[in-house]
Amino acid sequence: MRYFIFILSLLVISCNYAKKNPKTKNQLKAIEIAKTGNSKATKITFPSKDGLSITADFYEIKSKKPMILLCHQAGFSRGEYKDTALRLNELGYSCLAIDQRSGNVANGVINETALNAKKRNLPTAYLDAKQDIEAAIDYLYTKNNKKSIIVVGSSYSATLVLLLGEHSKKVKAIAAFSPGEYYKSINVKDILKDIDKSTFVTSSKKESVALTELISLINPKYITQFIPKAAGIHGSKALWKTTVGNENYWKAFTNFLQKNSEY
Repeated sequence: MRYFIFILSLLVISCNYAKKNPKTKNQLKAIEIAKTGNSKATKITFPSKDGLSITADFYEIKSKKPMILLCHQAGFSRGEYKDTALRLNELGYSCLAIDQRSGNVANGVINETALNAKKRNLPTAYLDAKQDIEAAIDYLYTKNNKKSIIVVGSSYSATLVLLLGEHSKKVKAIAAFSPGEYYKSINVKDILKDIDKSTFVTSSKKESVALTELISLINPKYITQFIPKAAGIHGSKALWKTTVGNENYWKAFTNFLQKNSEY
């Protein structure tokens, strides 16, 4: 009984202090988030198709909505989605942000998959990362109780998620931020003409003409293209708070996600 009274007294003191000190209140909120697991990334690893270890951050929440795979742009890492994934959590989506073997660092997060690939003397060109994304689709599909997922790509990986998602039954919908003809050995425009699932594409305003051409052979009923009024930016950095007009990108992206949230 004395122990209970002691604990109760501490809680009352803490709450009263928090009300007078906003910073402490925010800290208590952060502690609560950590306890519940909400919006907190768990670092995990799983094998790529060739056995290379892929490092990823899993932002898991309790939700019936499709899980989302997040793939970064050139020279980056899973850190590209540090803030984006948290906002997607708020919208009700669990997310898996991966390090592909072609990349480096973003927002202070080092690409560990790329480091592992270099240690093993494996090639790290854009197309070499295709197997990493394919393995991640398989992994997240299983985590999603074998229900189809949503895949998101940025720059070179935006093209890869279009190519992989087009024919995969494990992919429900595709979102591509600044895809393009980045591969000399592949005619992306021609390959994408058979896409028959819900697809969202966007880019900077400057890139929009080329993007419109890239998707011109796809049946319009499957494509949603958002063209920003502001200059915008390349890749999923369009969703960053530092990007002018990011809320317009978010509005278009959120509308797309809502349309593809039911099974």
